[in-house]
Amino acid sequence: MSIEFRLAELGIALPQAAAPVAAYVPAVEVNGLLHISGQISFAEDGSLIKGRLGEGLELDDGIAAARRCGIMLLAQIKAALGSLDRVERIVKLGVFVNSHGDFTDQPKVANGASELMVEVFGEAGKHARSAVGVPVLPLGVAVEVDAVVAVKA
Repeated sequence: MSIEFRLAELGIALPQAAAPVAAYVPAVEVNGLLHISGQISFAEDGSLIKGRLGEGLELDDGIAAARRCGIMLLAQIKAALGSLDRVERIVKLGVFVNSHGDFTDQPKVANGASELMVEVFGEAGKHARSAVGVPVLPLGVAVEVDAVVAVKA
């Protein structure tokens, strides 16, 4: 089954891949690995999902924001490779969570992106991961996620 078919089955529509907001490129492919720059949390309507977990945003808000970052990662992968069927495996996700000092559920927030990758790619979506709490993220967003993806030859 193609990944595009799987996305349709899951009811996931990919947005236009976001353009960089500074001096970097969205993706770089080197030696069979695609490195995707950090993708921030955009809502379905294109607005930013802003705020800090544990200070105005609840766990479920963070999980949803991480999932939206994962959807933008998929859009960037498709833009870089032409097809999501070229993904051999999701190797690693780095998840950054805008967190109040007392908030310690960053791994649960990160599951929003991690579980999406498994839903879409199955076993090939299982990956290594970091889930890090930070005091602020660009543009005040709640979550940012970057990725390393193995590409089929």
